[in-house]
Amino acid sequence: MRKNLFLIVLCVLALVSCSEYQESNDPSLRLVFSADTVSFDTVFTEQGSATTQLMIYNRYNSVIAINRVWLEEGEVFLVNIDGEQDLSRLTHMTINGGDSAFVFIRVRMAALNSNSPVLVDDILHFHLTNGTTQDVRLEAYGQDAERIGRKGCGRTEKGDFTFTAVKPYIIYDTLVVGGALTMNPGARIYMHQGACIYALGDVSANGTLDQPILIRGDRVDNLFDSVPYLYAGGSWNGIYLQAEKEQTYHLSYVDILSGNVGLMSNSTCTDALPQLTMDGCRIHNHTLYGLVLLNTDATITNSEISNCGSYCVYCEGGKHDFIHTTIASYFGYTNIRIQSAVKEETAAVYIDNLSKTAPKTITSFINSIITGYRANQIVVATPLDRFYPGTFVGNYLKTDTLALPHAAENIYWQKTDTAKVFVNDFYKYKEYVYYDFRLDSLSPARNIGDSIQALPYPADREGTSRALMRPDAGCYQYHP
Repeated sequence: MRKNLFLIVLCVLALVSCSEYQESNDPSLRLVFSADTVSFDTVFTEQGSATTQLMIYNRYNSVIAINRVWLEEGEVFLVNIDGEQDLSRLTHMTINGGDSAFVFIRVRMAALNSNSPVLVDDILHFHLTNGTTQDVRLEAYGQDAERIGRKGCGRTEKGDFTFTAVKPYIIYDTLVVGGALTMNPGARIYMHQGACIYALGDVSANGTLDQPILIRGDRVDNLFDSVPYLYAGGSWNGIYLQAEKEQTYHLSYVDILSGNVGLMSNSTCTDALPQLTMDGCRIHNHTLYGLVLLNTDATITNSEISNCGSYCVYCEGGKHDFIHTTIASYFGYTNIRIQSAVKEETAAVYIDNLSKTAPKTITSFINSIITGYRANQIVVATPLDRFYPGTFVGNYLKTDTLALPHAAENIYWQKTDTAKVFVNDFYKYKEYVYYDFRLDSLSPARNIGDSIQALPYPADREGTSRALMRPDAGCYQYHP
């Protein structure tokens, strides 16, 4: 009796174990897809997209067979299923019970002859041997672009050059502009790996709060999971302002994101220095430097300069005024490794006044924030501290070395501080929480600014009023 029972159990187990390899034509069986719609963000035409993965799961014990796979249109989306790119050859594809299959999808589309993004879609059909057809929707926004140069070959414009807002631009290598460089409101400039801009003449970048100018890398897809390539610095080279005579640079509401160097102004002049003004700008997430001022006079207002692998701000030669500016050094302060470089042992701000040949460096910070996750965020390299002519008034500062007699009217970070300065200074990628350098409700940078110095700047970078007895420090005024 026991022997017969044992044989029966073995037979049952054998049947169960073999069922995952037995094809079923049960019309109730369905495949499970990891997404019912595969969406691509902006895809530049004539360039193609990165590859996106779709998973197919068989949740049953029996084999499910697919006798045909096809695209309804088949003109834009390229599909590879388990290594097979020719869908017509998938005439009897089987997925064992409890197993899965990989589908890789990318986009390649011709020019659309449109200035605005165009939605392009298709349907990927799976016809099963049990008579069932299942579908996955594919969609992407195609965008035509103006291309400048090609990889390995730059372009030089001897005269004036203008970036308009009609279409985005893709710069593949080095663009040198010998005349005046103009960027109209709403201009979008996408930089290929290693690309850079050299401006040898005047620069006028006239973005607005409603139509900012964007300069960033040309990878618009995700690095992996939920992490966009935009969050990884070093995807392009930088913007360089080169002056051999007095030049004028004006940047208003320009976002410069995720390169090696954000903006570097360098002059060979020693008397008539170039004049740089920046208002409402954001220089963020660069593997080396954010803003470098070499022999340049500069006025920086209502701007954010944040998260750089080396100095966020480097000043040497010239007069530099930072008013209502947020300088935050939290590069790599996250629980995910996405940067190609690690944070150097450098302060957020370095002021070099040691040169005997360059013009004197005079740098002032008014109603600003200088902080980061390291202990000291300000270095003033000068022969005698007490004679340094720069000023610090109405700021929130994180430093353990600044001992200037004219830097007393500020709030300084203390080890015992518990209040958050910003809404978020740590990138939590699993929670989809990126850096946010607006002020926390309990921020020590609130209500500490000099009200007289704030009068010419009645609104912050986002247009919020500073109509208080004492304004907040930094480029963002707190509002609930």
